[in-house]
Amino acid sequence: MPLRWRIMGATVLVVVLTVLTSVGVGYYATQSRLGVFVDRIGGDEATQLARNLSREYTATGGWETVDSVLSEAGYIYTGVQQGERHAEGGGESAELSHQDPVRVVIVGSDGRVVKDNFSELLSGAAAPALTGHRETVFDLAANRPVGHVYVDVNQEFLATESHGFLNTLLYITLIGGILTAGVAMLLAYWLSKRITAPVTALTEATQAIAQGDTTQLPVTSSDELGSMSTAFNRMITTLETQRELRRQLINDVSHELNTPLSVIQLEAKGLRDGLQTPEGASDHIIQEVDRLRGLVTDLNSLAETDYGELRLNLQSGSVLDLLTAEVDRWQPQCQAKQVDLSLQVSPDLPDVNLDRMRMSQALGNVLSNAIHATEASGSIVLRVGLVSDSVSGTEQAEALAIAITDDGIGIPAADLPHVFDRFYRTDQARSRGIGGTGLGLAIARAIVEAHGGTIAVASDGPGQGAVVTICLPLDTSASPQQ
Repeated sequence: MPLRWRIMGATVLVVVLTVLTSVGVGYYATQSRLGVFVDRIGGDEATQLARNLSREYTATGGWETVDSVLSEAGYIYTGVQQGERHAEGGGESAELSHQDPVRVVIVGSDGRVVKDNFSELLSGAAAPALTGHRETVFDLAANRPVGHVYVDVNQEFLATESHGFLNTLLYITLIGGILTAGVAMLLAYWLSKRITAPVTALTEATQAIAQGDTTQLPVTSSDELGSMSTAFNRMITTLETQRELRRQLINDVSHELNTPLSVIQLEAKGLRDGLQTPEGASDHIIQEVDRLRGLVTDLNSLAETDYGELRLNLQSGSVLDLLTAEVDRWQPQCQAKQVDLSLQVSPDLPDVNLDRMRMSQALGNVLSNAIHATEASGSIVLRVGLVSDSVSGTEQAEALAIAITDDGIGIPAADLPHVFDRFYRTDQARSRGIGGTGLGLAIARAIVEAHGGTIAVASDGPGQGAVVTICLPLDTSASPQQ
């Protein structure tokens, strides 16, 4: 069964059960209270009638005038069988206190019937067991009981009055319940449609994703359903981005693999055909294999960051020793390219907690890019010092800042937001034949962020060089992955 109909059915069922419960509880509670109320009225009327009979009996000395007392009280009827009572004489007729006949029986102290206003019991006959409200009639002069009066014998008044009221109440309540159920059905239909429409759209959009359609859902509200649509649209955007990155990754990896494989194939053919010396072919093949190995290593490093497998072995050590070792390691390449590489260090640098191997990898990727981007007679400067900690956001705390500045080809402003994207290479780098896979800065960022730090690139534009700044908090014991 569709969710929409289940919501409607559940809503209507709850409303119907609530209405029926309310009707039932209200009916029986009203019946109970009404019975008490009517019974109280009947008792009050019986007491008043007994007082009138007592006064009349005392005044006359007997039961001769009992009919007048009952008539004044409204208990003498004509047409009792039809349930009607008529008064004789237009202007002289008394207002009747009972619209329905109420049976009254007066019994003397000897247990014999004095008067039955329904004439079901003959006067002078032995009185049977009677129900209704019983009150004693006294001879006030002698202060002695002379009989009893029974009002509402067989409970006619209670049955007539309560049943009529309860039937009317039940009828009104049922009409209101039916109207309420009808309104509930309309509201349930509207509510179920409102709830299921985004869910249906989400289902259709999910099925469309499998067919390559990434159309986003309309967000029509700010509630949970709107948040669901917003989250789905965010997922669609992320999936589209990942799909594009995967497509670009495949293209870039294919390109990066194709170049060294082509060189290896050409060198091998040249060696076979005698067009290349073994020494020359082996040198080129080894170079391209190293390039392939570097690409695989970079991809493995990125896989570690993607799956949260990048682990750090933090040890306290001198950052000066680390940077000095990096300068010594890259100095031969700089000299071969006639690029000046220097180190500028602020005094009194504290020891820091670092994974020396990982940080050396990050610095190496940045320095390698700087060397490739710097032409002959250019310079690269490595500066390190203490600055305000932009990571923690406190001005008093200090962080270690490592800046790699070169005066190379620079980076266009449009490319700056993408320099950390995987396989991203600027048009200048491609046109100048600068090597690399475009993974170095992405790996460097992952390593720096694992240390709890930040990395940023700045450039004034093409031909103006670039500055890569790495900021590391002095206390990295809690921030990075252990």
